[in-house]
Amino acid sequence: MQSEVITIRTGSRPVVRDITREAEQFLAGKGDGLLHVFVPHATAGLAIIETGAGSDDDLLTALDDLLPTDDRWRHRHGSPGHGRDHVLPAFVPPYATLPVLGGRLALGTWQSICLVDPNGDNTTRQVRFSFLPG
Repeated sequence: MQSEVITIRTGSRPVVRDITREAEQFLAGKGDGLLHVFVPHATAGLAIIETGAGSDDDLLTALDDLLPTDDRWRHRHGSPGHGRDHVLPAFVPPYATLPVLGGRLALGTWQSICLVDPNGDNTTRQVRFSFLPG
């Protein structure tokens, strides 16, 4: 298995960040197999969604509706409502596994790999790409 860790700057506000290009760069020159993407953080996840047409903002809005940033959370360190960020990975998992054919991601036409980071307390994230040849 081949593996690499990259650093993504997510900033101080909730964000859905497309990392498809970084995944494609990692896969350059590789053949068929599986790409596993993992975010080793307790407050971030990965989603395979369409971006650029409002879906990324819709996802953040849906998460805010489902997991409000208020004082209901028992986990209370960090900024107000930060406990919800620790619940996020139960809804948006910190991993995804995707098929790779001829060194290219086998995504649908409008699909992208996105890092979902609602936690403005951490401005950078690590993402591990691992390739398992077929």
